[in-house]
Amino acid sequence: MELYKGKPVADRIREEIKEKVGEYEKKGIRPQLAILRVGQNPEDIAYEQRVLKNCQTCGILAQVRECPENTTTEEFLVILQECNSNREIHGILIFRPLPRHMDSEKISLLVAPEKDSDCMNPQNLNKLFLGDTEGILPCTPEAVRELLLHYTGSLVGRNVVIVNRSLVLGKPLAMLLLEENATVTICHSKTKDLAEITKKADVVVTGVGRAGYFGKEYFGEHSVVMDVGINEKEGGICGDVDMDAVSGQIKGISPVPGGVGAVTSMLLLRNVLRGIKEA
Repeated sequence: MELYKGKPVADRIREEIKEKVGEYEKKGIRPQLAILRVGQNPEDIAYEQRVLKNCQTCGILAQVRECPENTTTEEFLVILQECNSNREIHGILIFRPLPRHMDSEKISLLVAPEKDSDCMNPQNLNKLFLGDTEGILPCTPEAVRELLLHYTGSLVGRNVVIVNRSLVLGKPLAMLLLEENATVTICHSKTKDLAEITKKADVVVTGVGRAGYFGKEYFGEHSVVMDVGINEKEGGICGDVDMDAVSGQIKGISPVPGGVGAVTSMLLLRNVLRGIKEA
């Protein structure tokens, strides 16, 4: 069983970003990301620190706008609009989920599409669903595609089963893989005989958020598995796949941690560069 680690792909994207940042700096442009965080959620802060570290490594400026937990939608929209209007800011990251008292839909619609580094504005998803893969893409689905292309070479004619139907993962990933001429099936909690479907697939993408849910009965010897699940366990995190159970049985799998997530963080920064409009 081969481990499809994210580091080689993330390293390649990082070097591409650094090269591009150098080109922009010669033109007097310094790429910058604005991070908008509401409250003190420890997971948000931990992720924020990783993003800031990656920005520093790639030469991208970053500023954090921390808002109190009781910030109203209207107050947040003022801050967001300031970021939209600031020509020196090229990307915006808003930590989600937002507090329940805030209007997430109204906020997502106000994010400038060209600065929407985390693909929050539905306008960017609309472009993807219309077949436009050159703009800002959702980071996690794009990370899955990048990993698959790196380790398998081509997805043409491959049968791919995605066990997730959300707008965050399953649906946009299906569109991306269709553009690669894969044959895509989306499964979910109501799917009958799930194991019989996944076992026949060339590639299985898991995203159910249940630790160790997928055992060896879901896969065959030819299976390539992209584990996108992130679940807490004692001492760290794990994916949706029972690694011990499938070890030695399947062809390859992306580990958790160290798989899709490592690539996702780099793609966020690549989206920042896509927000740059040269004069």
